[in-house]
Amino acid sequence: ALRQAMADADRGLIFDADNLKVGEYLDRWLADSVSDTVRATTFERYEQITRIHLMPTLGRVKLKALTPAHVRSLYRDKLEEGSSSRTVRYIHTTLHKALKQAVMDDLIPRNATEAVKPPQQSREEMHPLTPEQAKLLLNTAHEAGDRLEALYVLAIHTGLRQGELLGLKWDDVDLEDGSLQVRRTLTITKSGPIFTSPKTAGSRRSVKLTSKAIEALKHHLERQLGEIDRVGSLWSENGLIFASEIGEPLNRHNLTRSSFKPLLKRAGLPRIRFHDLRHTCATLLLTRNVNPKIVSE
Repeated sequence: ALRQAMADADRGLIFDADNLKVGEYLDRWLADSVSDTVRATTFERYEQITRIHLMPTLGRVKLKALTPAHVRSLYRDKLEEGSSSRTVRYIHTTLHKALKQAVMDDLIPRNATEAVKPPQQSREEMHPLTPEQAKLLLNTAHEAGDRLEALYVLAIHTGLRQGELLGLKWDDVDLEDGSLQVRRTLTITKSGPIFTSPKTAGSRRSVKLTSKAIEALKHHLERQLGEIDRVGSLWSENGLIFASEIGEPLNRHNLTRSSFKPLLKRAGLPRIRFHDLRHTCATLLLTRNVNPKIVSE
């Protein structure tokens, strides 16, 4: 026991493993094993799940005394309180990762989550627009002089994710060649907006632009140059295609609330998610008999 304690001390593990509480361990896990190994948004998600769902219920349980019954009870209580199955699956994923590390560190003999099945995931329903609805949305944006009209044109014509669209810079677009490169995505964190690499390796890609998309981008560039002239030195030069009226990165929550939802209402369209514009692009391509493999890519 003394040898083990000295070895733990040498590794910086100076605590009484037998009396270590789940809450104390989760704090250490977030700080030592997670913070520098995942994206900022992923860390915030783990921290939020830990703080809101795990600490209040399991925080005072001894780590070595944690059983599948504790975990099963937690999931059941969360569902009865009204949490979605998706949230409970997030809780399961977070706790599973934390306990997996505890097993690897020889703090516990087994992972209590492995004996517990999380609730089945209910697929979020997609609501793509019909060709007529998509045309109506873009016509409404055009007639209203919406400063983000080109954003909606690109969303429907290219199928880019919202973060990919908001992370686009003029250097990524070749209006003569009619193509754009997806090189980054804009993510909003507690500390502000950051640019990260695209979601997957396949997400870093080249996209061919339609004539409508090229035309919309040219008009958007003219509009942006006018905004730069108006605000002068207040303009923050980030090279972004879609920016605020002073050049700052756009906040996707503000965009949805102050621009996208009002546009849907003005057009008399159902309250869809911005992400449904991506599904709209895929649906429109498939109805035109484009090869599904091409649509997927």
